[in-house]
Amino acid sequence: MKKALSLLLASVMLLTCLAACGNSSTPSGNSDTPPATAQTGGAPETGSGEPAALEGEITFWHSFTQGPRLETIQAAANQFMTDNPGVKITIETFSWADFYTKWTTGLASGNVPDMSTALPNHVVEMIDADAIIPMDNLIDSMGRDRFYEAPLVEMTAEDGHCYAVPLYSHAQVMWYHKDLLEKYNLEVPTTWDELYEASKIITEGEGGNAYGTSVPMGTNDMMATRFLNFYVRSAGETLLTEDGKANLTSQAAIDGINYWVKVYKDCSPTDSINFNVLDQATLYYTGKICFDYNSGFQIGGVETNAPELLDQIDCAPMPTINKGDPQVGYETSNIPMVIWKNSAHPEICEAFIKYLYEPENYVPFLLSVPVGMLPALKEIADNEQFLSDPMVQKFSHAKDVISKAVGEGTAIGMENGPRPEAGLLTSQGVIESMFQDIVINGTPVEQAAKAAEDKLNDLFETVG
Repeated sequence: MKKALSLLLASVMLLTCLAACGNSSTPSGNSDTPPATAQTGGAPETGSGEPAALEGEITFWHSFTQGPRLETIQAAANQFMTDNPGVKITIETFSWADFYTKWTTGLASGNVPDMSTALPNHVVEMIDADAIIPMDNLIDSMGRDRFYEAPLVEMTAEDGHCYAVPLYSHAQVMWYHKDLLEKYNLEVPTTWDELYEASKIITEGEGGNAYGTSVPMGTNDMMATRFLNFYVRSAGETLLTEDGKANLTSQAAIDGINYWVKVYKDCSPTDSINFNVLDQATLYYTGKICFDYNSGFQIGGVETNAPELLDQIDCAPMPTINKGDPQVGYETSNIPMVIWKNSAHPEICEAFIKYLYEPENYVPFLLSVPVGMLPALKEIADNEQFLSDPMVQKFSHAKDVISKAVGEGTAIGMENGPRPEAGLLTSQGVIESMFQDIVINGTPVEQAAKAAEDKLNDLFETVG
C-alpha cells in the first residue's frame, strides 16, 4: 500500500506543479514495531507524580473556513493557551480540497501539522502512509462508550487500532422547499420516480426562474459520484464492491446513470454540468431549486443567503426505488481529528483535543452550525444547552431525520470497512468525467460506464 500511496502522491504533485523538497522524508513504519500512540493524560508526570506543565508549540490545520466555526475553535485555542502559558497553538485553515493537496504534497517535505481535521477517506490514506498515530489511549481515557460506535469502527485499521477521533457527524438527506411543493400541489417524493415527476413539473412550471432539482457534474468535485451513490445504495448495491472493485456496470449502476442523465436533461439547469458543491448548494439556499441532497448545513446556508426562506425548508429521507422499500442511510460523514506522527508534542495535541470536547467548548462549536454538525458524544444529544438552541428546536424534525440517517450510513466506498480505494473513487473525478462524456459527447451509457469502471480499477491496482 505504501508504494501505492507514493504513486498517488506523485500524481497529485504533478497535477499541482508543486516540487517536493526539504530535509525530511515521508514517515515510514515497521510492521514489527508497535505503532506509536499519543500519551494518555495529556502531559508527562514530574518526579513527584504530578502532571508536568505543558510546554511547546503545535500547529493545527482544520477546514472550518466559515466564520462561526473558525471563531469557536480559535476561542477555545486562545483559552487553552491562557490556561497553559507554555503552549502556543498556531491554527491554519484550508478548504477540504486545498487541505488534501497540502498534506499529500507536504508528506514528502515533512510539511505537515501536529494535528488536523480530516475526511474519512483521508484517514485511510494517512494510515497507509504511516503518517498518523493511533488514538486509542485518548479515546479510552475520555471513555470509549461516550462515542457512537460506527465512527470509531470506520476509523479503525486492520491492525485493530483507531487512528482518529470523531468530532461531529452528518448525513445526506433530501431537502426541499415547501412553498414550491405547495405551489404545484405536490407531495414530498418518496421514490426516485416521484422525485423525477415532481422535479419536471416544477421545472416546466417555473420557466427558467427555478428548477425542480440540479444534477452537478463538475470534475473538480465529487458531486456526481455522490448522486450516483444515492441511487445505487437504494438498490442495495455499492459503488465499491466488497473485494475493492468499481461497480459502474451492474444493472443498478446503469439504471442510476440513466436516471441522473434524464433528470439533468429534463429538470436541471444546463450549467450544472460544471457545478461543484458550492454552486449546487447556492441554488438551494436561494430557492432556485426545489430539491437538493445534502446535510444539515443547508440550514445555515439558507439563513446566510436568504433568511426569508427559512420557514420554507425541511428535509426527508432519501427516495427509494420502490414505494415502501426499506430506507437506509446512503452517505454519512464522521468528521474526525488526527494526530500526526511527526509531532514533537502529541501530549499537547491530546490535551487540546480533550479540551475541545469540554461542554463549554463543544456545544458552542456544534451550535455554530446548528443541525449541520451533530454531536459525536452521546451525552450531548441530551444536553440542555444544545437542545434549547432556537435553530435546533425549529428544525427538530430535520435533526431527527438526519440523526437516523447518520446511524445507518457510511462514507462512500467504506460500506465494507475502510479501504484506500474509497479515496480514489471520490477524489479522481472519474465518474464526473463519465457523466460529462455521456451528456456532451453522446457516448452510450454502457460504453462510458465500462470505460470509467476500467479506469477506476486501474487506479485501484496502485493500492492493491
